[in-house]
Amino acid sequence: MASPQQLLVAGGGIGGLAAALACARQGWQVRVFERAAAFSEVGAGVQLGPNVVRLLHAWDLGPALQAVAAFPPRLRVRDAASGQLLATLDLAAMRARYGAPYATIHRADLLALLHQAVAPLADVALTLDRRVLGFEDDGRRVLLHTGGKAIEGDALLGADGLWSGVRAQLLGDGAPRLTGHLAYRALLPQAALPAALRTAEVTAWLGPRLHLVSYPVRAGEALNVVAFVHGLPPSGQQGATPDALAHALDDWDHAANATDLQAAMAGCCTPLQELVRAVPAWRLWVLADRPPLRAATEQARGRVALLGDAAHPMRPYLAQGAGMAIEDAEALGRALRQAETAGIEVPLLLARYALERWQRNARVQARAVRNGRIFHATGLVRWGRNLSLRLLGERLLDMPWLYGPRSCE
Repeated sequence: MASPQQLLVAGGGIGGLAAALACARQGWQVRVFERAAAFSEVGAGVQLGPNVVRLLHAWDLGPALQAVAAFPPRLRVRDAASGQLLATLDLAAMRARYGAPYATIHRADLLALLHQAVAPLADVALTLDRRVLGFEDDGRRVLLHTGGKAIEGDALLGADGLWSGVRAQLLGDGAPRLTGHLAYRALLPQAALPAALRTAEVTAWLGPRLHLVSYPVRAGEALNVVAFVHGLPPSGQQGATPDALAHALDDWDHAANATDLQAAMAGCCTPLQELVRAVPAWRLWVLADRPPLRAATEQARGRVALLGDAAHPMRPYLAQGAGMAIEDAEALGRALRQAETAGIEVPLLLARYALERWQRNARVQARAVRNGRIFHATGLVRWGRNLSLRLLGERLLDMPWLYGPRSCE
């Protein structure tokens, strides 16, 4: 029998480990190269719609997910200025409607769940503290350069995030764009909060040029809070590139973030301001993205493919960044399975993967940008948004095209 084909993966985050699992399940040998010294995730919470949870269940990760995630019963949308309830979405009904529940989970817990699934697999090799320096695709194989002897594989997957080095070499399309939005993130033990602020639900507060989302993680024991506001990077970083901004995070004065955010939300209702004041410290992110994908060739060329933020970084206003990476991983596994079962050449399989994924990813990217405009609306647009939510409620908030089987699109 011929030896299994080898997939080289640049990046050991959520997307990279999901791809390793999906492709190993389809008979490929996978080698993952992570530049950090440990598999870890910064940030806080992730929302996983039923479109994503279905895939995790199919990978036999349902029990592991159940142990660490929260499953909110509903989403409530409120006006940030008045506190008025605008609409409610029954999240508990999604299990019956779409075949899987709606989950919220800490990013580190999701990464750990995937790591625990792939680490024991004989066909997956995980290498830490190894930076990918470049690659060569000669049409017959891919050579990956990480320092020292080149590593040979049948395909290369760039799962190395927003500032992907694989993408830079493959597409040469420049740096990501700054969105003009800042994200303030915090994680709070629910037991340490006043009773009025503890919740098992997802709540979105929509305000002029800002919005805030909170939801439980860690089986409900912690509350993830993230506030998005329009604004510039901190003083001294305003002319920096997105890459420089990302690497400067640890040097910023995060102690000042609470004061800055409270000033930005001065016009919000009392309950929302009480939640913001209950957070002792915020971590700050400067949001960057790329325009929606325009063609399948932006997600795969030759023996090299891109996945997740390396392919389609998106604003977090549809809560699908991690979800689209996991969907990419599942689609890549299905495509690569045909290398053995149908004898199809790898470049054609990667092209099929990209053809399946690029339009859906582009749609989610575009909808996320649109949601940001709606969430942060001012004046008459804000008035119309609130009226529409009050009148149509769940019909606006539920998204069968996203959460349901692909036949719902």
